[in-house]
Amino acid sequence: MELNCDRYLVVACDTSTDMLACAVAWWTPAAGAHEHARIEVLASADHLCRRHANVELVNSVKTVLEDAGKTMDDVDAVLVGRGPGSFTGVRIGISTAKGLARGANIPLHGVSTLDATAWRAWAAGVRGSVGVAADAMRGEVYPALYRLDDEGAHRQFERERVVKAQVAVEEWSALPQAGELQLTGDGLVRYGARFEAAGLTAHAVSREQWWPTGEGLLLAAAATMGSVPLDRDGDPALVLPIYTRLSDAEENERRRLGLAESAHVDTTGVADELAGRHLQLRPMGAADAEAASDLEVRCFAGAGHTPWTPTMFLEELAEGVAAPRSWWVAHDDGELIGIAGGMVVDCDVQILDVAVDASYRRQGIARKLLAHVSYDAQMLGCKTASLEVEADNAAARALYEALGFAETGVRRGYYGAGRDAIVMSTTLPLVLPVDAASPEPTAAAKRVWPAPVPERTEAERAAIARAQPVLAIESSCDETAVAIIAADGTMLANQVSTQIDFHARFGGVVPEIASRKHVEVIVGVVDAALEEAAASLELASGPLMPRELAAVGVTQGPGLVGALVVGVAFAKGFAFAAGAPLICVNHLEGHLYANLLTTPDLKPPFIFTLVSGGHTMLVHVRAWGDYEVLGETLDDAVGEAFDKVAKALGLGYPGGPIISRLAETGNPHAIEFPRALNRKGDYRFSLSGLKTAVMLYIEQENKAGRPLHLPDLAASFEAAVFDVQYKKAKAALHATGAKEYCIGGGVAANPHLREMMIRKLSRQGIRVTVPPQGACTDNAAMIAVVAREKYLRGEFSGFDIDADPNMTL
Repeated sequence: MELNCDRYLVVACDTSTDMLACAVAWWTPAAGAHEHARIEVLASADHLCRRHANVELVNSVKTVLEDAGKTMDDVDAVLVGRGPGSFTGVRIGISTAKGLARGANIPLHGVSTLDATAWRAWAAGVRGSVGVAADAMRGEVYPALYRLDDEGAHRQFERERVVKAQVAVEEWSALPQAGELQLTGDGLVRYGARFEAAGLTAHAVSREQWWPTGEGLLLAAAATMGSVPLDRDGDPALVLPIYTRLSDAEENERRRLGLAESAHVDTTGVADELAGRHLQLRPMGAADAEAASDLEVRCFAGAGHTPWTPTMFLEELAEGVAAPRSWWVAHDDGELIGIAGGMVVDCDVQILDVAVDASYRRQGIARKLLAHVSYDAQMLGCKTASLEVEADNAAARALYEALGFAETGVRRGYYGAGRDAIVMSTTLPLVLPVDAASPEPTAAAKRVWPAPVPERTEAERAAIARAQPVLAIESSCDETAVAIIAADGTMLANQVSTQIDFHARFGGVVPEIASRKHVEVIVGVVDAALEEAAASLELASGPLMPRELAAVGVTQGPGLVGALVVGVAFAKGFAFAAGAPLICVNHLEGHLYANLLTTPDLKPPFIFTLVSGGHTMLVHVRAWGDYEVLGETLDDAVGEAFDKVAKALGLGYPGGPIISRLAETGNPHAIEFPRALNRKGDYRFSLSGLKTAVMLYIEQENKAGRPLHLPDLAASFEAAVFDVQYKKAKAALHATGAKEYCIGGGVAANPHLREMMIRKLSRQGIRVTVPPQGACTDNAAMIAVVAREKYLRGEFSGFDIDADPNMTL
């Protein structure tokens, strides 16, 4: 059968293993639907590259293109290994490939790294049964069986999975073809002795073939996409790593809740149904007694039900109660909005109370609260659950029936004359349906890709040339942010995709979730910024295109290494493909420069306080780029201390906004908390002692059975933190003679801190600058301001830079 005459130039890369696989090839599609595409490799740069993939990948792509006599302008599509493999390695490969494809406006296609390894063996002449054991670390492998014949490598499994290496040994030893099984894969480097002890390595392929290659990637894709025209579809926003499990934090949470496997783990690697700030749940504490009683009043006043009093809740939580209890609360940003509790009696948990604020109903909150209570009851040996519900309460009866409860009796007049109670019971665990329906297609899934290239008018081209737009990417923690700034300082776009819902239930940022979400959303955030910039520049013909950018900036550090890696890898691929210079930005300097968004004429020398979730420092800014760090925290950062205190109080995450709101009605002098390192000339900070003092106060009040007055506690805690910030800033201003002061970081959004610094320092003739509220927490606008300054000075970086999680100011 004749092959199509069309052919495509493809760049293939993979960093899922210690092998950096990279090749450029001609791809000629097959004429038939079940035939393989024809591959002609023009150049390759496969090489072992342990822990340096982010440093070497883009330059490896550059090298193979140069060796083939091509440039990115000639490339029709990008092919990337999706893993499974090293988590960091997979993300480097996919993020770089996303950047290449989005920067060049060409398709991106993904292929299994396991398939690529099997096809490498096929290309080397291996035939018969082959077992690929890819290294998953932690004593685990990704096992995959193939049958290799003259036609190619054929999968003998449905989906990738991860198992303990010993499990793979036992499974493969039990195969009928175990004696002829030919092993390959980088897992043999670490666990080969286990396979050898079982007699499985007698026919292992040669060691140099244990890793995937660029050719292997191309052959694997050619077998599954043989007749696919590579210049269509292939939206880079939709290419994600192959996930075999959730993050450890999510796995533990799902097991604790008794939930089934996540419906979307294969798609995103994150349990989306565990997200939701309205579903933050925790055990009830003594500090909740008053709020729980208030909720009871709101829910049941006038309904013939006598609301529980704070004392009644405290008695339920007291040590030494006759029967074990389980009480849980739900909250939204610190406001208690749901409760449920039960008492264990003879292997049955009797549900004592369920209440959800009227404005939060129909969100599954009662269902999830009862799931926690029933889980605790199971751990205490319960087999059944029972409750009473008013006969006329149709909504509540429907909820309990959906959870598996059935009517077992009637108590006449239980709620008053003529108001019967229906007794309902069920066996444990509760029925907890998980909505496994596929989500609606995202905007990215519906769009046409590659994006149509706008036909610019002369006026539009002139507007872009005047603007010299610089795009900046921020991914240091749990926000994926992209901003675009003009050379004159005009902010053309500012987009943020927050992950706060995914981290809230864990009381803080889970690095593995943060990294996975960055990979998932980064293309979409870039697209949104390019569209917003086009609107700002009044480009009616279409969104700003990557090749119309003057430069690409990115946060290099400090931050979470897995999160930084995604942004840096994407930015490098994006800038290289777009033909734009790359600019690296220090995240801490970004917080400093954010003040220029409010006060463009701010000039050194001045004193700067950085107060964020990861950093607390006092800086003498002698000149732009010339910084003297006068003092830093010896332990907890300010934002971290707020989060820990909020967590101890069960108020949720992030703690800063919650405590700030509570403090508005509190007395800052109600509780005398310590002020550490409050000595003249000492610019260091320490918050561990204050945090411990707060914890001890909470413990003492709980033991005494006294409900905490949260507003007073919050206000007193804030006062202890901010008094020290003010005194040290004042001392530094006096010592240096500076007449300007500014602040930055997530805690700089706190209205009480901002107001105090402005009020007190202004009285002393100091001009105080505070950044816009939206530019205090992590954002790309502040990164764009720094990137613009570096662009104007011509300070560019090479494509061999890597993320630096420990970067200092």
